[in-house]
Amino acid sequence: MPHSDSVWNTAPTSAPAQRKDRYVPGSAAHPAKMHPGIAAHAIATYTKPGDLVLDPMCGIGTTLVEALHLGRNAIGIEYEPKWANLASRNATFASDAEGKCTSTVRCADARRLTEVIPTTLHGEVNLVVTSPPYGPSVHGQVRSTRETGERGVVKKDFRYSHDPANLAHVPTAHLLDAFTEILVQCRTMLRPGGKAVVTTRPWRERGELIDLPSAVIAAGKAAGLTPTERCVALLAGIRNGRLVTRPSFFQMKNVRDARRRGIPLSVVQHEDVLIFTRSGGCLRKPPSTNSNGPTPAPAFRSRTCTQRCRHGCQ
Repeated sequence: MPHSDSVWNTAPTSAPAQRKDRYVPGSAAHPAKMHPGIAAHAIATYTKPGDLVLDPMCGIGTTLVEALHLGRNAIGIEYEPKWANLASRNATFASDAEGKCTSTVRCADARRLTEVIPTTLHGEVNLVVTSPPYGPSVHGQVRSTRETGERGVVKKDFRYSHDPANLAHVPTAHLLDAFTEILVQCRTMLRPGGKAVVTTRPWRERGELIDLPSAVIAAGKAAGLTPTERCVALLAGIRNGRLVTRPSFFQMKNVRDARRRGIPLSVVQHEDVLIFTRSGGCLRKPPSTNSNGPTPAPAFRSRTCTQRCRHGCQ
């Protein structure tokens, strides 16, 4: 397996370029697709050919596609039928191209992971790769209304669905409780020594920095996983020793609008990558003795960030 570096050069080309000819039509419409380079780097670093990779919130199936192209088997769980169907089609497309490994996509709530995945696979997963839904301000695409003869821009593809039960629509504190439950389920699926890789980033709400990465670390600990690494996955390219940003039109508009309102926002150039390890011990043992289930993650707190920081919030 490749050496694990703290800075992942995951965007030598743009995400759309990395998806070209590897995903079926319609995949671009998902509001928060995982960057293919990040999934591929995690899989290449923490697994070997023939291993089993799981994404409990797989969206359009990016983790599955990249796993299959790298000769790994894959399982994806997706709550929304629309995206689950698309993930299945993407995985089938990748399987047909490679013909080496297998994949399964199930439409279900990730909090019921161990109920929908056969018990024969419990404790057999080598790597979990996932990302919680977060920050509606960083989701979506923009289309110029000049295409329709009007002025301005129209935001599109910014909703996972209209289902209020979807975790993308719940308050951040509830999201973290639910994500802790999902990580508990993932712990049961992982082999002892297996890794869980979670990509995330902070965002702003009403000028306050929402420090989701720190909250996810707390959630992982509450789920009985051990934080072992914190890395940076670049969303920008590197040319002549300098970062080359590739912001979307929507991201640039969002930043400019925020600065006009006095909010010190900058283009996001990286994702935080949090790596957890499942320690040895009984697979059935809960991470705590709390009779009401696993210990919840500590109460979430946002913070106001006024100084320049590495999260693109300067």
